[in-house]
Amino acid sequence: MPSDATALEAMAPVDQKQFRGGMALLAAAVNLVTTDGPAGQGGFTASAVTSVTDDPATLLVCVRRNGSATPVVRANGVVCVNTLAAGQQALSTAFGSSSGTLADRFALGEWARLVTGAPVLRGAVVNFDCRIAQVTEVGTHSVLFCQVLAVETLPEAAPLLYFNRAYRTV
Repeated sequence: MPSDATALEAMAPVDQKQFRGGMALLAAAVNLVTTDGPAGQGGFTASAVTSVTDDPATLLVCVRRNGSATPVVRANGVVCVNTLAAGQQALSTAFGSSSGTLADRFALGEWARLVTGAPVLRGAVVNFDCRIAQVTEVGTHSVLFCQVLAVETLPEAAPLLYFNRAYRTV
């Protein structure tokens, strides 16, 4: 039966529990999004990362608006999206937690810099060094559109995935 646009607009979206249950079954790469600049260092774990376009090379990253790293990321205007390898689960756990200090979290990895100055995690499957080109607010999250200025890859590394509320590898 064809959909009626007016009727669809009046419908309520699925509830949070249903939505989260469905999203738990969407396998995703585990990413560590890092920043450094005038507002200081910061980072967070993210699975909501995807390509937008290759011309200009752009990723989108979703971050909770009330997350502790969000104001630092936005003020610095640069990020590195580090796609974690299978052996880097401890970094995901540390950066996804509010416990411990930022220095303790960064001490778990070996870091370098590319063009933006954002921390680049050595041993990651891929590092996308980006400037934030645009930010859009949607519900509880900020959607960062990140123009990729440099890329480093480690194609032989196995990625760390998150599926059904657990870490997995390929």
